[in-house]
Amino acid sequence: MSAIPAGGRRERVRAATVQEIKATARRLLAQEGPQAVTLRAIAREMGMTAPGLYRYFPSHEDLWEELCHDTYGAMADALEEALAGIPGDQVELRLLTAARRFRSWAVEHPRDFGLAFGMPLPGLSQVKDLTDPAHLSGMRFALVFTRAFGQLWSARPFPVLQEEEIAPALAEQLRRYRDAMAAAEPGLPDLPLGVVLVFLQAWVQLYGVVTMEVFGHLGFCLTDVQDFFEAQLTSVAAALGITRTLPGPTA
Repeated sequence: MSAIPAGGRRERVRAATVQEIKATARRLLAQEGPQAVTLRAIAREMGMTAPGLYRYFPSHEDLWEELCHDTYGAMADALEEALAGIPGDQVELRLLTAARRFRSWAVEHPRDFGLAFGMPLPGLSQVKDLTDPAHLSGMRFALVFTRAFGQLWSARPFPVLQEEEIAPALAEQLRRYRDAMAAAEPGLPDLPLGVVLVFLQAWVQLYGVVTMEVFGHLGFCLTDVQDFFEAQLTSVAAALGITRTLPGPTA
């Protein structure tokens, strides 16, 4: 029997330790909040020394960034699973299902949602190249919505602003975003800038209501946000040209 190469064994041990570090960090995040997720606390939980963790994560910011990427990946998994059983030609239902699953995942995982979508963490708030391989998890999550939105536009175009009607500085930013998404997903339809603007407006509205619910900022008037979310979704759908009765959420 041939021996297992030492390098391979070391890499497996290292990979297992990295996963344990991240699992410990997530447990502390879920139980005690972001302030509890320190390298010293993680090391204590794992029976290691804090300096020992630096062999795996050079800084606290590197660990946070890795956790953020994992969170985007988990959200993308949840969205893709929700869409798996919906035929590709049911474009309206696919987009609405993605929106509803995004909300339910956020409500089920408020700490993780806060990690990815809350206040930017020090060292992670700078704008980075959307095509950077280090951000593929975030791009994968974004592409679930972009893909569904592009399919809707291709099947049922709706009125949008012409490019010359959009402020030049805004148009340039929308163009860069569209080009970055197209580079990440070559099969995306060529969307006019007016469509990209509507997509961004729809996302901001969806993100806004979900964020306010998760962070408890709707408690001043709502104890159950479900119907309010559906009303907001109806408003977003109307802007996307979906005027027929919306398919309701599935159980």
